[in-house]
Amino acid sequence: MLTSTQVPGGLNWLDLATPDIDAAVAFYEGVFGWEFVTAGPEAGGYGFLWKDGRTVAAVGPLTEEGARSAWTVYFRTVDADATAEAVERAGGTVRFPPADVFTAGRTARFADPSGAEFAVWQPGKTDGLELVNEPGSVSWIELYTTDAAAVKEFYGSVLSWETRDTPLGGGLVYTIAGPAGGGERTVHGGILELTQAHLDAGSVSEWHPYFEVEDCDAALARASEVGATVIIPAMEADGVGRIGMLLDPFGAPFAVVTSPRP
Repeated sequence: MLTSTQVPGGLNWLDLATPDIDAAVAFYEGVFGWEFVTAGPEAGGYGFLWKDGRTVAAVGPLTEEGARSAWTVYFRTVDADATAEAVERAGGTVRFPPADVFTAGRTARFADPSGAEFAVWQPGKTDGLELVNEPGSVSWIELYTTDAAAVKEFYGSVLSWETRDTPLGGGLVYTIAGPAGGGERTVHGGILELTQAHLDAGSVSEWHPYFEVEDCDAALARASEVGATVIIPAMEADGVGRIGMLLDPFGAPFAVVTSPRP
């Protein structure tokens, strides 16, 4: 589970870009029981997704021509402008330069050297997500990448991450990322290099969220009923829990997980 949402470099916001907000909201309401709350007429359709009255994510329209529906992860920063400079020095791309979001905070959007897109959030009046690690909220994030070595160096330089590798067998290695000096109990998420089989199947470098659910199998079945495509059926992941991955009706990838509970 995520244990670093309140420290620089950790996940502190998450939003979905979609071609049909109403349909997307209806889908996620059916899967997680979320409620949509608009950010107001000046926000261009952007709004918040609530679970039991607390913000678990946000949703807005696609704004780039040719862009596909996707979830974007935002990492906490104390200085979005300095982070943008660090991204450029480290070989990433500044897709949208730092800009204020009214009085809520300051944000910028980037791509890492492998092409995976992400963003940062410098809190103003809006600190970040209000609910994580509970059923119906994000509890993990994961980067699929074409170059694990390069992105580990990149995020270490840009966001001061430390990483540790765990062999998975078959030549695969899973990387856990966390804040510098945070120790093993403070984690930001995971990194996995795409295999040739993944690449041949059309996989690309991307970040995707895992949402906690009470019952992984039931959540996948429910999502399928309301328009999702299951791409990884429910399976046990040692030390993680039961997981599955799917695409929402507009092709945005995400995963669900039932973590071990005391």
